[in-house]
Amino acid sequence: MANYYTKSVRLIIRPYQASDYRTWLSAYINRWPKQHKYDEGRLDMSVCTEEWFAAFTGKHQQLINEDKAYVFGVFRLADGMHVGYVDFSTLLRDDFQWARMGYTIHNQFWRMGYGKEAVKAAIGLAFDQLNYHRIEAHINLDNHPSVKLAESVGMEFECLRKGFLYENNEWTDHLVYFINNDHFMA
Repeated sequence: MANYYTKSVRLIIRPYQASDYRTWLSAYINRWPKQHKYDEGRLDMSVCTEEWFAAFTGKHQQLINEDKAYVFGVFRLADGMHVGYVDFSTLLRDDFQWARMGYTIHNQFWRMGYGKEAVKAAIGLAFDQLNYHRIEAHINLDNHPSVKLAESVGMEFECLRKGFLYENNEWTDHLVYFINNDHFMA
């Protein structure tokens, strides 16, 4: 089992462990109310017991072992606080080494630079440790904060994919941003 891990100036990015339960739960419980359309805001965490979290982390480990998906918790170095997560889904290996990336920072930690720092460090991890060559972010057309974050870490706009993802009971268009390993500046 590989031990994927990276850190930046203020953050540690790594797979979740069962021992992360309390800081993970605290971050979700302390979220502010929903700030915009793409912010989940506060969630009902009543089903999220320690046993549930152990199964949650076990499922993530299984996805890692199968090279299907990598979900990394983002934790502050100073105090271990969970500030969000970054995930990668393997789209195709072989001659492509291609993945999709997603990212979320809890809204109580917005506007502190954690998003850019976490995403940039995670992209480095994906290229160096997961051996991806190309990473894409698929972003809703009106999700301006996500577009700004993707651009800030060096991702480039590639195209608009029409009817790309089924969400909210309809096929939605998405912007595709990408970065290749040979263009990434850590």
